[in-house]
Amino acid sequence: MDQGSGAGPHRARGRLGAPSCGARAPGAPWARFSAWLECVCVVTFDLELGQALELVYPSDFQLTDKEKSSICYLSFPDSHSGCLGDTQFSFRIRQCGGQRRPWHMDDRHCDSGAPVSLQREPAHYFGYVYFRQVKDSSMKRGYFQKSLVLVSRLPFVRLFQALLSLVAPEYFDKLAPCLEAVCDEIDQWPAPVPGQTLNLPVMGVVLQVHIPSRADKPESGPPKQCSHENLLPAPVVLTSVHELDLFRCFRPVLAHVQLLWELMLLGEPLLVLAPSPAVSSEMVLALTSCLQPLKFCCDYRPYFTVHDSEFKEFTTRTQAPPSVVLGVTNPFFIKTLQHWPHVLRIGEPKMPGDLPKQVKLKKPSRLKTLDTKPGLYTAYTTYLHRDKALLRRLLKGLQKKRPSDVQTAVLRRHLLELTQSFLRPLEHYMASLMPLQKSITPWKTPPQIHPFHQDDFLRSLEHSGPQLTCLLKGDRLGLYRRFFKSPHFDGWYRQRHKEMAQKLEALHLEAICEANIEIWMKDKSEVEVVDLVLKLRERLVRAQGHQLPVKEATLKRARLYIETVIGSLPKDLQVVLCPP
Repeated sequence: MDQGSGAGPHRARGRLGAPSCGARAPGAPWARFSAWLECVCVVTFDLELGQALELVYPSDFQLTDKEKSSICYLSFPDSHSGCLGDTQFSFRIRQCGGQRRPWHMDDRHCDSGAPVSLQREPAHYFGYVYFRQVKDSSMKRGYFQKSLVLVSRLPFVRLFQALLSLVAPEYFDKLAPCLEAVCDEIDQWPAPVPGQTLNLPVMGVVLQVHIPSRADKPESGPPKQCSHENLLPAPVVLTSVHELDLFRCFRPVLAHVQLLWELMLLGEPLLVLAPSPAVSSEMVLALTSCLQPLKFCCDYRPYFTVHDSEFKEFTTRTQAPPSVVLGVTNPFFIKTLQHWPHVLRIGEPKMPGDLPKQVKLKKPSRLKTLDTKPGLYTAYTTYLHRDKALLRRLLKGLQKKRPSDVQTAVLRRHLLELTQSFLRPLEHYMASLMPLQKSITPWKTPPQIHPFHQDDFLRSLEHSGPQLTCLLKGDRLGLYRRFFKSPHFDGWYRQRHKEMAQKLEALHLEAICEANIEIWMKDKSEVEVVDLVLKLRERLVRAQGHQLPVKEATLKRARLYIETVIGSLPKDLQVVLCPP
């Protein structure tokens, strides 16, 4: 099916389809390519085989048979979509068989500085697809049908769509040599380090992008473009590597944005039935992005078919529907997933201009036929009262012909404030669980973070509830109680607890470095002194790997302490701890 299935995660530069060898070291070929993409695939339609993997590049990148099958089926719109011409969409698949390439320090550095919602996916691949179907009398089937697919762990949908728009049309005309040249160019790109604005040359064009950082303040509108007087050619500036046109995606459901936000917050199962993979994938990605800065911790599939390896897992009736947002185009799913509590059926997208007819709320019992009309089929009642002012503001924007990016900024800011006001009391309570800094002493094990008691938190809402910053009224206690049962609470709590534990460890290291080490060593045995050296070294390694928030001055003092302590030990122990 593909050319060269490879013998492991190592990559070496070689011609398309040609076997190659050599281990991947940080400075080796494809190290920079791997910072952005896992591989590039070409999927074609074979009369005898159906969808077939024609090409994988680099040729020795290893994909399991299950992954190959998923990529093939998900790279083509199913027969219900009727996509003619060029179309772009995306999918997300589960990685099979564990991690196949080692993560390097650069990967960890990029992830440690990135917002949690934009970190690499450790267990899933994203597939970004450019599909072309045009009439061609020279083909047996009468059509040219081919997809170019970028496989990555990064959720940079806007960047990879822009890249495909440049590369795919050229590739379909010139085939392999063009693709090899593009991959070579990507292998020269700088790493996607958070907080940096990068110029990425490809095919005579320079894409200028800003890689989001945790230090970035949430923008209420498109970020300002950077100066580029000295660049020739002038770059194509992407305002975001990941944010979609939220207003365009949500046009048919603007009246229900808040209800959908609650469904996402609570990790409720949702089926999205759309007319095409492009509409399906954009709607699912828009829904999963509306909780930012909270990381979306449930499973989601922007485009899903009956051929997917997880089809049985998601459609079983022997247990409750899983917490997943599923984007589909085949009406068969309406019948198969009638037991799901929430189904969003959207119609063909309308031309920009007036607000399209809003889908209506309908009872799930009306999901009977394959030709189900557009609507949001759910019995769910929101905990918070709807913000009618948002819809009025967006309608006013349409009347005044405001640009879509301005409308998107209004919508994104509303969702951001909604999420932040919901999280603020949780963050406030979580901060109160951190031990006081004065309780951290150099030569004792640091104190533990206090446990999170849900009842204590709910009582604390009287003093720090979101009513202080949010105008929306409703059953906030009920919403928090339901949130505690969702995967998003578990994901948020684990992340915050991990960050606090790292902060505690960093404060303890600072306390050690500020203490008088020589006084401490006076009455200590060699075993205790060696134990201190080993612990300090371990923390230095973690700090240098960007896993501890420690200042550079503290790191220097820690290195000096290690030298001082080792110098006080007998020569034989010094040789063991510092081999020549």
